[in-house]
Amino acid sequence: MAWFIDFALVAAAASALAVLTFHRISALVTDVPELATRSGLDLLTSRGDVVGASEHLGLSLWNSAVLYVEEAFGLLVLVTFLYQWGCLALAGRTIGKGLLGLRVAPGRARRAALRAAITTTADVAVYAVACVLLVEGHFLASVLVWAVAVVVFFLNALPVLLPARRSLADRLAGTAVIGLGPRGDRGGRRPASAAVFPVTGVRGSGGGADADAG
Repeated sequence: MAWFIDFALVAAAASALAVLTFHRISALVTDVPELATRSGLDLLTSRGDVVGASEHLGLSLWNSAVLYVEEAFGLLVLVTFLYQWGCLALAGRTIGKGLLGLRVAPGRARRAALRAAITTTADVAVYAVACVLLVEGHFLASVLVWAVAVVVFFLNALPVLLPARRSLADRLAGTAVIGLGPRGDRGGRRPASAAVFPVTGVRGSGGGADADAG
């Protein structure tokens, strides 16, 4: 559920960027004075090749529109990474995890950056590359990258179903999602460090081991 909340925020950012990109392209197409000036210059330098001048103008507009779309996808990837990294580094949780009483431990900036990079790659970045390739006209490459994006997404998500309940991002970054509480582990999962290096103690004189990591 936390993932859905965070992804909804990313989708909202994508929608805002889509609206912004639409307005940029609309302004490009409807800027009549600039188009008239540009087409006039192209006509004067075309030596009578009116068709070539028109084609050059059309390609110029198309390339500008494609650039705006590519910039929007690039900005979406950057925003997603900064959201993940900033939230984890500063608060130890994203908005979605915070609403559900979860946090990521340990909350070190370097681990947060690695986890954010992997999460962004699996959730957004590879799909963005596939969309850019499609806009560029590389249909086959776009389909292949899209398939890779689906595989990467499930490689990151499916390990959560295992007993350790840690995504690929958690495993590579050395983190774990745990519940919030007075001791940081109420009803949640123990962080990776606690799972790998349990703290042991001695109970009374019987010498029994206490595996509670606290």
